Amino acid sequence: MGAEARAIRVLIATTLAFTVCFAVWMMYGVLVTFLVDAGVYDWSQAELGWLIGTPVLTGAILRLPAGVLTDRFGGRVVMTGLLLLTSVPVYFVSHTNSYTQMLVAGLGVGLSGASFAVGVGYVSLWFRPERQGMVLGVFGMGNTGAALTNMIAPRILDALTRGGTSLDAWRMLPKFYAAMLVVTAIAFWLCTDAKKIEGAKGQSLSERLAPLRLVRVWRFGLYYAFMFGSFVALSQWLLPYYVNVYSTSVATAGLLAAVFSLPSGVVRVLGGWASDKVGARTVLFWTLGASLVLLALLFPPRVELQAPGQGIIAARAGTVSSVSDHEVVVDDDRYVLEQAESSAAQVRFGIHHDSEGFLFLPTASFHQTPIVRKGDQVVKGQLLVRGVTRVYFQANRLIFTTLVLLLGVTMGLGSAAVFKLIPSYFPENVGVVGGAVGTLGALGGFVFPIFFGYLLAASGIWTTNWMLLAVVAIVCLVWLRVTVQRLER
Repeated sequence: MGAEARAIRVLIATTLAFTVCFAVWMMYGVLVTFLVDAGVYDWSQAELGWLIGTPVLTGAILRLPAGVLTDRFGGRVVMTGLLLLTSVPVYFVSHTNSYTQMLVAGLGVGLSGASFAVGVGYVSLWFRPERQGMVLGVFGMGNTGAALTNMIAPRILDALTRGGTSLDAWRMLPKFYAAMLVVTAIAFWLCTDAKKIEGAKGQSLSERLAPLRLVRVWRFGLYYAFMFGSFVALSQWLLPYYVNVYSTSVATAGLLAAVFSLPSGVVRVLGGWASDKVGARTVLFWTLGASLVLLALLFPPRVELQAPGQGIIAARAGTVSSVSDHEVVVDDDRYVLEQAESSAAQVRFGIHHDSEGFLFLPTASFHQTPIVRKGDQVVKGQLLVRGVTRVYFQANRLIFTTLVLLLGVTMGLGSAAVFKLIPSYFPENVGVVGGAVGTLGALGGFVFPIFFGYLLAASGIWTTNWMLLAVVAIVCLVWLRVTVQRLER
């Protein structure tokens, strides 16, 4: 078999292995959301955020050592070992019975997240530098594992538990994922060949880690923390978001969350290609800017407000002789009440469903309510009728999902651009630098859900997560712009 064919075979096998690992990595968020929604466990939003983020923490911490091991021993050995090792804690999830046990099991599940650093270091060795943006974009398509889990896992859980009548059957899901990891490990070993960086064996650990002293590595890490870390966090956070904000089932929430995560993985190929053609910095600048605009559009929450409106006061003193829904009579003075134009214009309070129709802009209604009774003595200037203004913003689910889809696309393009920069600046240390940048990116995926949970608990507003991400996007844009200006000078 020719060198080109072997390289393509390795790329396909590694991408599929990463897809499986990413699907396992995201499985935890789906499972935890299902267990809370089904009433199996009564965990708070903050506890939910910790559980969702725990596997991401392990994956983040292990990406750097996984990159070092890949440079030293080669991606074939490290990836196969990682797949087999991860299957053990994934299987253990099926035997958990408490919050603490779930938390510990989640740390083990996170091993699968280190597969990204292994794949980057392994795949980049098989292709020339001018093709690495495109190639790493193809490998990054493994992110679609998140979409596959979001679409499939809730339906598997629904089938296993028979629509919630046999809830303990959820324990079969992690067993299924554990078996999938073992099968993938065997297939990966059979379909790949050994290859590692020339001269890596003679390098000391300090020499391998030397690039980490450069600020550039940490800057790349911040960009990736936003582009990839946000993607990881939202791939899981959108499930409880849809369930709570739009009153969907977990299965429907999974499909809607897949609208965000699936395109992000697919467009990484386009992002890699564009980075090869026009430059990674250009792609990164425009994707950060587009992300900031989309995040700002997601700020307005699904909200219902009631505020004081214009009332009616007595023009002169007297006795209330008549009170109805349409007028108040004080002696010879008649005060006509304003009402909503129609019953359809009335704002309803409580849970709103999208069956109420498509509302693009906020709707408002106004009505007046008498606060005096027949026979009351009133004085001049006394309030007779209280005005109430009601405002309702639907944050329509279709518009919201479209914005989220576009956000996922920009994050996929931006993630590919970041990893195009790594082999360009560090061709001899792709595994180590890729592991470090991947670590910072995955740490974003761990930290963001926790912050999301605490911001929600403090404010009661679900859209605070978009505000937090917008702040991070601004920091990234400013740092990138300052760096480019410095280089131009």
